[in-house]
Amino acid sequence: MTGNLKEMREKKSRANLEIIEKLEENGVIFESLDGVLISPNAKIAAGVVIYPGTIIKGKTEIGENTIIGPNSLIQDSKIGVNCVINSSQIYSSDIRNDVTMGPFAHIRPNCVIKDGVHIGNFVEVKNSVVGENTKAGHLTYIGDSDVGEDVNFGCGSITANYDGVKKARCKIGDRAFIGSNVNLIAPVNIGDDAFTAAGSTIAKDVPAGSLAISRQREQKIAEGWTAKHRSKK
Repeated sequence: MTGNLKEMREKKSRANLEIIEKLEENGVIFESLDGVLISPNAKIAAGVVIYPGTIIKGKTEIGENTIIGPNSLIQDSKIGVNCVINSSQIYSSDIRNDVTMGPFAHIRPNCVIKDGVHIGNFVEVKNSVVGENTKAGHLTYIGDSDVGEDVNFGCGSITANYDGVKKARCKIGDRAFIGSNVNLIAPVNIGDDAFTAAGSTIAKDVPAGSLAISRQREQKIAEGWTAKHRSKK
């Protein structure tokens, strides 16, 4: 390493440490400084707990009593009070109060995640509004969508928002239930209190209070098939 590079790295390290020390004086709690980088433009309230590996970039704001990390990256976003952001990445979005997120969630730009929402492991949200107390526990993609309150997304459910030429939006009403492995083909509207059955591909609007089932009807079982198949090898 050349002398200039070493000096630059040491300068950056000292500047980062000064930012952290000022935040500690104002009541921010750092469990460990390993891998922690904080933007000088960030605003972090008292009572926030920051774990190792956390990177806070740009003009990020974090509200009181929120827990960030470990291994989270937040850029140019607003995080409310009493949130838990665990091993997740958030870009240019508005995360409201009492939100739990992660591990391994990805919030892409232009999202609003409202109060009480749970975004679980391996969930991605892009350019969407997610209403209060909605739950997406795992392996879900919510893109270009307007989601109501108290919605439940089952494992493996997605909004298919891109047809190869243009993006389209989905609208999902309050208290809707999106079953596991459901594909919502945008543009489509799911009404309030509507259910979509697991394994369905939904390409037409579902009225409020309705159940939508769209599956292949035929199911064949060939007994003894495995042994015959293996015997050919």
